Amino acid sequence: MITVHVESFREQLTELQQLLPSHYAELALDQAHVPLAPQYDVYIERERRGELLFVTLREGGALIGYFIGFVAPGLHYSTCLTCTMDIFYVRKDRRSGTAGLRLFRFVEQELRRRGVQRWFMGSKVHADASALFKRIGARPVEVYYSKWLGGSDAS
Repeated sequence: MITVHVESFREQLTELQQLLPSHYAELALDQAHVPLAPQYDVYIERERRGELLFVTLREGGALIGYFIGFVAPGLHYSTCLTCTMDIFYVRKDRRSGTAGLRLFRFVEQELRRRGVQRWFMGSKVHADASALFKRIGARPVEVYYSKWLGGSDAS
């Protein structure tokens, strides 16, 4: 049975660290230049300030996915409490059902409970999750581009 929970990032960090390498290997760009090296202390500090939302997706108690978002007033719109998604992941072998949809519906409920007014979420172009976002009623608003500038392989 798959369940969804708000949990403590700090308390579940060791378990999260077991899934992050798979997430990184599947989705991160420029892996030859940019190793996986999260600033865990920043996440923990933001959680301490009440600005981090960590939602877990579990099956039989085992972590199979997660959502991490930052909740704070918008930098351009100080009167609008905003959640900006950092990352989300559902293990590849659990994507054929409704696990991702359940995760995002739960996140939405939690954001509403916290009084969040606007939610930004994003998708990798090479691993497009737009169908999921549209299914929960989100609309596309911006596209980000990336260009490696750090070495001889810049393109």
